[in-house]
Amino acid sequence: MITATETRGTRVARLRAAHSYGLVLGLIIVVFIFTSVAPSSSWADSTLVLLQCLTLVTALWTSGLARADSRISIALAALATAAAVALLVFGGTFFEAVVLVLAGLLTISTIATIALGVIDQGEANVKAVTGAVCIYVLIGMLFVFLYGLGATLGSGDFFAQGTDGTRSLRLYFSFVTLATLGYGDYTPGHEFGRTLAIVEALFGQLYLVTVIAVLVSRMRGGGRESAS
Repeated sequence: MITATETRGTRVARLRAAHSYGLVLGLIIVVFIFTSVAPSSSWADSTLVLLQCLTLVTALWTSGLARADSRISIALAALATAAAVALLVFGGTFFEAVVLVLAGLLTISTIATIALGVIDQGEANVKAVTGAVCIYVLIGMLFVFLYGLGATLGSGDFFAQGTDGTRSLRLYFSFVTLATLGYGDYTPGHEFGRTLAIVEALFGQLYLVTVIAVLVSRMRGGGRESAS
């Protein structure tokens, strides 16, 4: 129960309503797998934006920010459904771009929601680490949508190898870049793509050596203190 002094939206209220991030991580894995195996088609894009919406609604519930049947959750579901149906009915570059932008915005909102939930923990625990891992994977997914937007709206081929690439290929390129592996089999062909790749590589490198590393080290430190 949330008392009168613990109004909805406060950290205490959010912590009382919070849940494990396991379900959110599971949905993110589903989105990742679907992105890697689904064909580059309108129905797949529509399904993907609906999955991203479901992930955000689940993240809001997990972080204690909104119930699954709240107005904001229903509004998000209605917006994603409308965009998905419009793409299926009308098709075309415009609605493809709209769905990609919406998917990206939903992903950014999910990242912010989980980040708030991680900060609310106030300590390095399993929930915080799971949330941080969710954010890392979502960063890679966000750039998949950004690369897709560049390929959809760009005048030439997105990759220097003479192709815009499939969604699966852009997923591969995004996570190779995020992990700073740099295989070099695919490279952006224009300044927009190159800039995105640099930003993603910096995000991936800095995130691993700061957020994840600090959380894991604090968990280990807490475990040693408990043992002593």
